[in-house]
Amino acid sequence: MPRTKGSKNKPKMVTADFATQIVEKQSAKEVLSAEIASIVANIDSLKADLKEKKVSLKAIDRDIVKLEAKKAKADAKAAEETKKAEAESVLKKLLAEGMSADEILAKLK
Repeated sequence: MPRTKGSKNKPKMVTADFATQIVEKQSAKEVLSAEIASIVANIDSLKADLKEKKVSLKAIDRDIVKLEAKKAKADAKAAEETKKAEAESVLKKLLAEGMSADEILAKLK
């Protein structure tokens, strides 16, 4: 098909209002800046909260370690007392059966 006469590449007349576009972009920039500032403030407060929670966690961990040590000590003491009570009961039983102290010492060795 043959081309029509006349150029199709005519420059278009730009009738855009740059001042309005600049104002719109500046208002969008201000809104984004305000959002960024609020997010930064929120992050700072969350960082402070995180720091406080970490300090509390460390204190609780220290307390747990201390309590576990005390529990282990108490368990060892209770086990020792149980063994002592058992040894005393065996000793009393042997004495009741009529064994002498020398025979009991010989058995223990």
